[in-house]
Amino acid sequence: MVSAGEDIAWEQRVERLRAAPLPRHVAIIMDGNGRWAHQRGLPRIAGHRASLEAVRDVVRFAGELGLEVLTLFAFSTENWKRPRSEVEALWDLLVDHVESELDDLVSNGVQVRVIGRVEELPPAAREAVGKAVRATAHNRRLILVLALNYGGRRELVDACARLAARVKAGELRPEDIDEDMVAGALYTAGLPDPDLLIRTSGEQRISNFLLWQTAYTEFWVTDVCWPDFRRQHLAQAIEAYQRRERRFGGLSREGQE
Repeated sequence: MVSAGEDIAWEQRVERLRAAPLPRHVAIIMDGNGRWAHQRGLPRIAGHRASLEAVRDVVRFAGELGLEVLTLFAFSTENWKRPRSEVEALWDLLVDHVESELDDLVSNGVQVRVIGRVEELPPAAREAVGKAVRATAHNRRLILVLALNYGGRRELVDACARLAARVKAGELRPEDIDEDMVAGALYTAGLPDPDLLIRTSGEQRISNFLLWQTAYTEFWVTDVCWPDFRRQHLAQAIEAYQRRERRFGGLSREGQE
């Protein structure tokens, strides 16, 4: 049970977060569902099911805090290698979660977007996320980006193919291609690059996630497995981000590299 003093301390903490520059875009690699289940002697799908409460709490807090964009790495192109029963259960969980949360997303001003090769999703999953995208298209409080069937290298290949098609059609000269054009051909076109990337469960790798977009992103890793991740952990990550000095290749305020 949370005491009144703890409530006040939390509200003060949130106000301090809002008073300092917030990251515009936070991306999260939601790792550790299987490990969480194994530690408790449960099947892996129990960890995936428990992770949904973490998603719910983090999305709500991101909107309350005032973040512009929250991107969640939900299913990678490599995840198809997992046992078929687990993959099918993951898609069933996604459909159930999107359907159960849709009214809440709409009422809380969350706009859902999806990045990845969505056309390759199972029909029920593709229909569920498509419905969520359409129903929330006019919301402006928070953009929630779901990375589904997503791979950073595949995204770059698709971007190159789009630009090559424009060159072939005579719409574009190869020598005119610059970083802005490449960024505009990515799945994330029109969104700011992530300022902060969070990875749970202690792993320290990027796992083919937002390879182009994270060129100058701040990283924060926690040993907490994703099913146990809550708003206080997101607050902790943002506090760490706010203590850092982002130089983008320049010098620090003290003139040091």
